[in-house]
Amino acid sequence: MKSAPRITRVNELLKREIADLIEKYIEHKKDCLVSVSEVKTTPDLRQAKVHISILGENDAKKEIMRNLQKKRSFIQQLVASHITLKYTPVIEFQYDSRIELGDKVLAMLNEIESEQAE
Repeated sequence: MKSAPRITRVNELLKREIADLIEKYIEHKKDCLVSVSEVKTTPDLRQAKVHISILGENDAKKEIMRNLQKKRSFIQQLVASHITLKYTPVIEFQYDSRIELGDKVLAMLNEIESEQAE
């Protein structure tokens, strides 16, 4: 069980580093908010799933995810040069809709609340 805290630290380290690299190297519209919501690394450090949350237009979301996929190997090389690990995990970007869904639920709750107040 000693590896669990280590993986947690590696995930947080990768999350911060990848977020910084996305901010510097991935182009996106100014009205979009791009964030790394979670990183899940396999115990052998060979693969990492990077969950990306994007608030903005649907077209912009698709474009940002395409840009991330195109620059995946570049970002992976930069991670390898900035972080010293036995293995640099192969990065896989995945769209994370949890924040967007939470936003919709809050909007629905606010709508219900305003209807009840009338």
